[in-house]
Amino acid sequence: MIREREYGAVSGGAVLVGLLTVGAFLFWQFVVNINRHAPGMAVGCMLGVLFTVFLLTGLFVVNPNEARVLQLFGKYVGSAKVAGLRYANPLYRKRRISLRIRNFESGKLKVNDLDGNPIEIAAVVVWKVVDTAEAVFEVDNYDNYVHVQSESALRNMATSYPYDGHDDAAVMSLRGNTTAIADHLRKEIQERLARAGVEVVEARISHLAYAPEIAAAMLQRQQAGAIIAARSRIVEGAVGMVEMALDLLSKKNVVTLDEERKAAMVSNLLVVLCGERNTQPIVNAGTLHH
Repeated sequence: MIREREYGAVSGGAVLVGLLTVGAFLFWQFVVNINRHAPGMAVGCMLGVLFTVFLLTGLFVVNPNEARVLQLFGKYVGSAKVAGLRYANPLYRKRRISLRIRNFESGKLKVNDLDGNPIEIAAVVVWKVVDTAEAVFEVDNYDNYVHVQSESALRNMATSYPYDGHDDAAVMSLRGNTTAIADHLRKEIQERLARAGVEVVEARISHLAYAPEIAAAMLQRQQAGAIIAARSRIVEGAVGMVEMALDLLSKKNVVTLDEERKAAMVSNLLVVLCGERNTQPIVNAGTLHH
């Protein structure tokens, strides 16, 4: 495995000034020797000018958050990361690598969750290159490698969890535990990209839905669950209100009810409190025990 090593490239400012000075002097000598009719010296000066121009090709610029990977006839020499005008051997191949933070959004993948339900899922991955040597030499195209491996990790992660925990707090789900799922996704992508010299800064699900063929059925299931939960809350509240009413009637001696009358009152109150429609008042013109 090839690991990054920093190359201390020479500052290019002084080299540029020096080479331009030498080149100008050699060109002036070329003109002087032409006027003196000294062709041998003129040719030597012109060759010196051409060699100076060749040396100038060793100058290169390193931008902030950028690196240059240097190679000599296929051999890795080092990576120049210090920003500014730098100078290295003109024979070096200088490949530009961006160290800036980048992100991409995967396409919508259709996979089956842990329960076997088909779902659509997509994610946003934020990443950057941290080892230029591995990014260039360990994989063929590190940008494409990041995209393919991220989608593969997303697909594998989606199959490890159910879409919804259905109100079961002990079950970790894609929809109910977004923070934990994002952390799991980031770690899984990082494991796959470690050999490419890439660090995953963040990974989060950007799209999550049931596949169209089961979306309607799952919506009905969610609605049924919501109705059951609401009904349970209503019944629980109604029972508490009936209990409170009976206690107040007993404490204030408003009326004395036997067990049969209490059962009838409880039944009527529960019907009123739990019913979906508004109740119609009925005036009792008789006695309570009629």
